[in-house]
Amino acid sequence: MFVSDCLNVNDKGHLSIGGCDTVELAHTYGTPLYVMDEPSIRQALREYKRSIDENYENGGMVAYASKACSFKEMYRIVAQEGCGADVVSGGELYTAGQAGFPMERVYFHGNNKTNGDLRMALEYGVGRIVVDNLYELEQLSNIAREMGKTAAVYLRITPGIDAHTHSFIRTGQIDSKFGFTLQTGDAMAAVKKAVKADNITLRGLHCHIGSQIFDEQPFIHAAEVMLTFMDEIRQETGITLPELNLGGGFGIRYTASDHPKAYGDYMRLVAGAAKKKAEELDFPFPYIVIEPGRSVVGTAGITLYTVGGVKEIPDVRTYVSVDGGMPDNPRYILYQSAYTALIANKADQPADQVVTIAGRCCESGDLLQEDTPLQFCEPGDILAVLATGAYNYSMSSNYNRLPRPAVVMVKGDTSRVVVKAETFADLTRNDV
Repeated sequence: MFVSDCLNVNDKGHLSIGGCDTVELAHTYGTPLYVMDEPSIRQALREYKRSIDENYENGGMVAYASKACSFKEMYRIVAQEGCGADVVSGGELYTAGQAGFPMERVYFHGNNKTNGDLRMALEYGVGRIVVDNLYELEQLSNIAREMGKTAAVYLRITPGIDAHTHSFIRTGQIDSKFGFTLQTGDAMAAVKKAVKADNITLRGLHCHIGSQIFDEQPFIHAAEVMLTFMDEIRQETGITLPELNLGGGFGIRYTASDHPKAYGDYMRLVAGAAKKKAEELDFPFPYIVIEPGRSVVGTAGITLYTVGGVKEIPDVRTYVSVDGGMPDNPRYILYQSAYTALIANKADQPADQVVTIAGRCCESGDLLQEDTPLQFCEPGDILAVLATGAYNYSMSSNYNRLPRPAVVMVKGDTSRVVVKAETFADLTRNDV
């Protein structure tokens, strides 16, 4: 019934997360409300870390892709688990810094970093800057020279692999806004420029082929392509790069139709193929970095709403309106993303009604799901949307001047606020 092991039905017939009754959470903290299960997050990080340790004898790093869900407590948890962090903006880097995250374990991404971003990365002493284009490489070299620093970098490579996911979240194919294209020769040209650039140390390569991928073959192919390119670099330049970042993109279970592999299975299969390719090339196996995000936090989170009006249009559809919508979960309007929803206070009852869940915004497209099964619902019920831990809070907005919800972390039968709910005063704080 559930997409996550942290969810259950308690003796009241209510949905629970961890050991907490979601109906009680909704009444205590208000709705909309993001709720995340801390043990699930830690367990995912530990499984990835264990898979790295077991499959890569030369070592590696699990760098949490924090764009999936970024706030100070997340960075503290990731740091405590001995993992790194992938950041994509000055704001994410600042948040990590405010949380005391070890900067040597930070990987700074982005296809259009500003000079301010690059200067900030050097000031903070991030571990690796992932360079996306030649302009950025030139700017980084100049800024590092001015600051008397040397930047350790990866080059982001687009390996030309179609991961067969939504077109908006495919990033490894040749037509992509990200990185240096392998097939055109741009990637090799960038390597040669990086090697010659002042105050730049080229440490390795990075690739990321997409998101929400269930098949291991695209990951295997990407590893083989990247190792082959690293061997070509060795042959043309005499330089043996010691590090390879294979990105993330591992799929999760949003609905019963999703069947992701266990994290360890991904790692074992990809590692086996990568090591075989390295042996064929007689190439020293590199230090491996992976960047899971969605698969760390996605199924650890849910969003709770209170049902308002229920509008039945005979022979057309039934709309169930809730007190949130596209500002706290824009993924349906963006990608038509499928989610599992249920009435939390009737979780033990059959989902024998088909409804469309509507948000409260003045926007006809503000829907959370269409034609989805749900328990019979009425005003005042608590609706839960599952697997919202990734790309919900982080993509939230103040559209229609709605405050962002709080984020509550649960651990066993205890709960705590890790991000306060915004107030109306917060909405006008920067107005002049």
